Amino acid sequence: MPDKSEMHRLFAKETFNKTWDLLEKKRTKEEDVAMIRMAHTSRYHWGEVGTVLEFARGDWLISRVYALLGFGVMAHKYAKTSLELCEKNNIGDFDLAFAYEALARANAVSGDIDKGRGYLSLAENASAYIAKKEDREYFLSELKIVEKLL
Repeated sequence: MPDKSEMHRLFAKETFNKTWDLLEKKRTKEEDVAMIRMAHTSRYHWGEVGTVLEFARGDWLISRVYALLGFGVMAHKYAKTSLELCEKNNIGDFDLAFAYEALARANAVSGDIDKGRGYLSLAENASAYIAKKEDREYFLSELKIVEKLL
């Protein structure tokens, strides 16, 4: 039987991946609720056994879920935490870029277009520091979606 840490890690990964699967499909209202719950569950389990990198990614995922569902205030709260974790812990590359993207998206959902454009600009600047070409290309494709919201 796996130990407690292994179980936390297993649940963190499984609920993160299931949340991602729901993000990418047309959902029912019940699946929207499940998506919120799974994103928080993943973050909880990473909080028990993960590193600050998983914390930042977990908060980003929660922000993304809330933004997709139109809950701008909650999206902003978790995007801000993701960015703060990146900044305090010198986490760069695509994690920092996506933290800015999350804040741009959250502000777009909230209707604060000027602030959203400011974060969009920061995200674009951060994209230059994404090491892997395929990660950078994926990030820029996501940023185009946010641009349309602003």
